[in-house]
Amino acid sequence: MKRKKVQFGVMLHGPGGHMNAWRSADVPSDASTNFEHYLSVTKRAEAAGFSFVFVADGLYINEKSIPHFLSRFEPLTILAALAPMTSRIGLVGTISTSYSEPFTVARQLASIDKMSGGRAGWNVVTSPLEGSADNFSKDKHPEHSLRYDIAEEHLEVVQGLWDSWEDDAFVRDAGNNQYFDKDKMHELNYEGDFFQVKGPLNIDRSNQGQPIIFQAGASKKGSGFAAKHADAVFTNGGTLKQAKDAYKDMKQKAVEAGRNGDDIKIFPVLSPIVGKTREAVRERYKEIQNLVTVEEALAYLGRYFDHHDFSQYDLDAPFPELGDIGKNSFQSTTDEIKRRAKEDDLTLREVALQETTRETPFMGTYEEVAETIITWIDEGAADGFVLTPHVLGELYDDFLNEVIPILVEKGYYDTAYETDTLRGELGLKFKENRYTQKIRV
Repeated sequence: MKRKKVQFGVMLHGPGGHMNAWRSADVPSDASTNFEHYLSVTKRAEAAGFSFVFVADGLYINEKSIPHFLSRFEPLTILAALAPMTSRIGLVGTISTSYSEPFTVARQLASIDKMSGGRAGWNVVTSPLEGSADNFSKDKHPEHSLRYDIAEEHLEVVQGLWDSWEDDAFVRDAGNNQYFDKDKMHELNYEGDFFQVKGPLNIDRSNQGQPIIFQAGASKKGSGFAAKHADAVFTNGGTLKQAKDAYKDMKQKAVEAGRNGDDIKIFPVLSPIVGKTREAVRERYKEIQNLVTVEEALAYLGRYFDHHDFSQYDLDAPFPELGDIGKNSFQSTTDEIKRRAKEDDLTLREVALQETTRETPFMGTYEEVAETIITWIDEGAADGFVLTPHVLGELYDDFLNEVIPILVEKGYYDTAYETDTLRGELGLKFKENRYTQKIRV
């Protein structure tokens, strides 16, 4: 029986996933705006056969934000810079549907998709932080449910614009003075509640048809949106059981939305702490924990709850009752934090420190972590993982140099690329143009 190949992406999070990763001697302190650092991480991922790099983003900061979020590259700019300096790895970036125009997004992503030969992907987000509205001349931040209604239309427009030109529309026949076939150009003429867009888009399609759609919404409405539209979904992982339940649920929802379960790939977040021995792993974990103070941990926790001030509570009392605080921000994350705090009878101090450096099933020796990855694949908990090291330094290198070879040896990974496009690498079909499909039917 042919084994399922694990697929990996890596989060380009500046210095790393930890809020104070910038303090580590393993990375440049200015990593979030250091192009050579981004290029180095990406080149190493490509050499290891990773399917994609992923740039997260946010649209609002204040003095309590994660330090390396205060100054960081805009996703599409860094991906455009990386496109000609790479050849096979996918390039995925976050763009908000709540604070961007569909025509602009369609054009920007299509440009990166063309420049890279069909390697672009869009992480569709609705933007959780309420302060974002103040940066975009908006009276108020849309409610959670409304944000997904807007996202639905936004995505419909963008994907409609991506089909403005059939794949053979541009003839470019100089001898007959024909640049394009006008019958293969299509106006969208979209009229919705939030967007009215005529089209056509002024750029044609790429080798993969359309960029890949990624999504990470875990709320009821968010997961429904993902099941209907996403090609790939990022999940929080958690325990093996939680991951298996989330995997099964998302695949089932995709089927209920009229899709094939194999048409949507599930990528839990993977934040490994690895070492040659368990003692070395614990030492590394302590080093990462010590990058943050309890005061900083409280500020980090507050970010999920729309920058709620947790310093007003007793650190060693049970986690406070917060009511609806956080409901219109990172809804699924705040619900999970409150649930875990109540079930495990955790204090505020414990919750805050756990959130900055949470222990995961992927802490162990190189062999143990490789075996855990294999178990998650074999038991239907993941199609792949988005690697999010606490620090994008030695831990990242050790994963590439020590864990990946074990997966290769066991037949679960191949560093060679199978196709030239991100869609092909993820095992997804070429995205047919809707107008061509109608003709074929």
